Amino acid sequence: MPLRQKIDKVLGAVLVVIMTVMVINVLWQVFTRFILEDPSSFTDELARYLMIWVGVLGAAYISGRRMHVAIDLLPTRLKKEGQVRLKRIANSIIILFCFFALVIGGLRLVYITFILEQYSPALQIPLALVYLVIPISGILIIFYKVSDILSKQL
Repeated sequence: MPLRQKIDKVLGAVLVVIMTVMVINVLWQVFTRFILEDPSSFTDELARYLMIWVGVLGAAYISGRRMHVAIDLLPTRLKKEGQVRLKRIANSIIILFCFFALVIGGLRLVYITFILEQYSPALQIPLALVYLVIPISGILIIFYKVSDILSKQL
C-alpha cells in the first residue's frame, strides 16, 4: 500500500475517533446539564478543542482526497496542458502558504504558548497541544500537494 493511502487511512481513522469522542462528550454534557442538573465543568472546553482538531485535520484530509471546494471557471476554458500547468501553479501556491502560514506560523504559536506555559482553564492541558494541530495539518497538506505534483494526477 502506497504511503499516501496509508496516511489517508490513518488520518481518516483519527478523524473518526475525534468525532466519536466529541459526540460522546457533548452527549455527556447534555446528560449532566438536563438530567443531573449539574453540568460537567470540562465538556464545553473539550468540545471546543476537539472541534478545532477535527476542522483543521479535516481540511488536510479533504485536501488529500482532492475534495476541496474549487472554482473551475478558468481551468475548463484551457486545454489539457494548460489545466495541468494551472493546477501545478495552484498546488505550488498552496504549498508555499501552508509552509509559511501553517508550518512556520503554527510552530511559532506552539513554541510561544509552550514557553509562556499557557494552560486551558478547565482541562489544565498545555494550549501548545491544542495548537499543535496547525503545523501537523500544514505538513500533511504539503505532503499531499507535493504528491499530487509528482504523481501527475492533476
